[in-house]
Amino acid sequence: MIKAFDFQQGTLPLLVSMPHPGTLLTPAIASGLTPRAQRLEDTDWHIPELYQPIAEMGASTLCARYSRYVVDINRPPDDKPLYSTATTGLFTDIFFDGEPIFEQGREPDAATKADILNTLWQPYHQQLADELMRLQDKFGYALLLDAHSIKSVVPRLFEGRLPDLNFGTAEGASCSPQLSQSLLACCEDFPQYSRVLNGRFKGGYITRHHGNPEQHIHAVQLEMAQCCYMNEESFEYLPEKAGQMQQLLERLVATALRWGKERYDKR
Repeated sequence: MIKAFDFQQGTLPLLVSMPHPGTLLTPAIASGLTPRAQRLEDTDWHIPELYQPIAEMGASTLCARYSRYVVDINRPPDDKPLYSTATTGLFTDIFFDGEPIFEQGREPDAATKADILNTLWQPYHQQLADELMRLQDKFGYALLLDAHSIKSVVPRLFEGRLPDLNFGTAEGASCSPQLSQSLLACCEDFPQYSRVLNGRFKGGYITRHHGNPEQHIHAVQLEMAQCCYMNEESFEYLPEKAGQMQQLLERLVATALRWGKERYDKR
């Protein structure tokens, strides 16, 4: 099996986690997908390219290589629902709109799921935890940015149009409130983008499990509306729109790093 993720160690106290841009499939999953599902439409398209300037700034990056149709790395291993509203699970069998992704009777069996959990889900989370520990040991703190994107309109998941920028901190449990407010304030210089904190997307398993402000590990999920940087129908990356968003991402990272330096240099 091809390796589960791509990892690049950086020089900053920041790790960017990208759990959903992968497009690889295991043979067992690929053989059961419907024709529609083979387009992998629920992928977080182009996230590594969008965040490349952040990697060039010195952030560590962790990027899953397999599709969320194989396993959703941002769900808990026991598949306990993270939201009371509509969502998808650890081993999803539906699109975001609720239609099945597998041909009838072609869903993965229990043994296949157990193998995937062991060979794809677990290594990603182990690498994530190891890198956060390294950053915390080196700098006295660690910042985790969990990077996501989704279509701006998905009626089954949320009403109307999604805000452009959806920050999630598990209602403040995964990150210092001062940091999340600093990030929101940073967005005021980019009025073309709407934003919300702990709205429909409050942070998935990665944010909730790995964020630990008491241990100086601050985790924020950023769920971005895909129309901000790509064509949502053709999945085409739009460099001009993406470039504008990258300016905001660079500002967000600079703001977070400045906050961390001011807070922890005084310790």
